[in-house]
Amino acid sequence: MASSTHLAVVTVAKRAPLEIRELSTPIPTGKEVLVKNLWTASTPLDLHQADGGLLVKHPQVLGDGTAGRVVAVGSDATMLKHEGSSLAKTNTTNQENDLVFGFTFRSEREKAQQEYVCAPENLFGKVPSGWEDRLTECVTLPNNFVTAWNTLLNVLGLALPWPKPSAFTPSTDPRILVWGGSSSVGQYALQILTYYGYRKVIATASPRNFDLVELCGAAHVISYSSPAADLEREIQTRLGGKVDFVLDCIGSRDGSVQPIAGIAEAGAKVAVMLPVVVRDANGDLEAGYAMEVEKVVRWREGVEAKGVRTHFYLEVSPSAWVDPFKMIQGDWWHKVADGHIRIPS
Repeated sequence: MASSTHLAVVTVAKRAPLEIRELSTPIPTGKEVLVKNLWTASTPLDLHQADGGLLVKHPQVLGDGTAGRVVAVGSDATMLKHEGSSLAKTNTTNQENDLVFGFTFRSEREKAQQEYVCAPENLFGKVPSGWEDRLTECVTLPNNFVTAWNTLLNVLGLALPWPKPSAFTPSTDPRILVWGGSSSVGQYALQILTYYGYRKVIATASPRNFDLVELCGAAHVISYSSPAADLEREIQTRLGGKVDFVLDCIGSRDGSVQPIAGIAEAGAKVAVMLPVVVRDANGDLEAGYAMEVEKVVRWREGVEAKGVRTHFYLEVSPSAWVDPFKMIQGDWWHKVADGHIRIPS
């Protein structure tokens, strides 16, 4: 039987040290499962909440990436394996219980930086055979992959049919810029675009990461520190015209959004990771954030700029929604297993 309480990492105040607190361990109901959390991953949102007080009500458990073993299931849960499938039985050591990784974040019981996570079974994917000792890689996948997939499909509106038809090729050949190609989201975005046959893809990175970004599928890589005029000229020269879509994986007003605003022309769609950081924390100076991408810089007329809030991906219209965990565990994971898809380290 799992302990009736467990430990969690929580915020207590803006810019205050994190604390470890004892919480009641929930019992899964309906289609929920209870997971003994073995690994979690920190994200920029954790930093923004702990250091910047962004969208947080203290005390709050942090985290959204989970990797561990199923120890109990609700009465209606059918997707994940647990010996006995009874609410009265939990077993943290039974090796027959499924190992899972998940993107869980909507309430305290789902938050990832705690010993036990309780969430609906559809927010988890099974760890494939052979990956039992690679949970540190699996746990980095959900947030970053879902962010890249949701942004390309639902924010930018690119065609990404799933399951992918064997003969699929994009009906158009748009020019796409990925700003921050070596970031985890950037690496997944580039690989997704490559997987679907998008060819005119250019990415920014630091010179030391050029080889990595090319490995992920970028047709061209340029330095993000180049002057704006040089960036615009080089992008148009290499892609053969103006950019149609931009994915900003950084979300820094001065570091990425402003340079992109100097590149994007009428008709372009731009997706920016939120929040936009307008001021970094420095000593006693607190970080500053903006959530309205269309107002944070001056865009050229006709540019459609949108902010990306990954944690709302479940609210997408069902007709437009694709379960990313089913995709991960299908053909996509086979490509991971055979080395054709890279999990960012």
